[in-house]
Amino acid sequence: MKTIALNHPLIEHKLTILRDKNTGTKEFRELVKEISMFLCYEAFKDAKLDKTKIETPMQEMTSGKLNEDAYAFVPILRAGMGMLDGVLSVIPNAKIGHIGMYRNEETYEPVNYFFKVPKDIEKREVILLDPMLATGGSAIDAIDLLKEKGVKRIKFLCLIAAPEGLKVVEEKHPDVQIYCASIDDKLNANKYIMPGLGDAGDRIFGTK
Repeated sequence: MKTIALNHPLIEHKLTILRDKNTGTKEFRELVKEISMFLCYEAFKDAKLDKTKIETPMQEMTSGKLNEDAYAFVPILRAGMGMLDGVLSVIPNAKIGHIGMYRNEETYEPVNYFFKVPKDIEKREVILLDPMLATGGSAIDAIDLLKEKGVKRIKFLCLIAAPEGLKVVEEKHPDVQIYCASIDDKLNANKYIMPGLGDAGDRIFGTK
């Protein structure tokens, strides 16, 4: 599946402020939440609705309603937590799982340390959350873990993606649709996205 990037003036505007090194922690968090809402909106364009009979103040009618229990949001810790409030403001009844990973600074490979998801996760469509798709290692490992649990429908939401990471994820998991706010230029020698926005986790949590 071809990656879907949100090419929109409002998204670029918010990303510009997000990228700025002078943007403070509070505003950074708020922008991550807002952009995540837009990503969630785009990711649910193909959502199936159940026909439901309701009564408006004027008359009875049949209209579509989303079965929110059919979905689960799974942030990749820790930076993915910054996106969670945004997507939950759109689909508040979705279940939540967590996948814990950190990057080995010598090998640049992801190290898994935590995995906890709803017990019936295989029945749900899972929306993976991680602000940065750099090498693609964390995304691939997270998708592998979910598929081992029997999950058949997975989407991946990120703020910024590198072409190198997109390529490997698309090759390894062609059935997973990726949504991002921007596809940046490249990875540098230290495997950080350029021009990027720095370390998303550090900027969300104010740890640097």
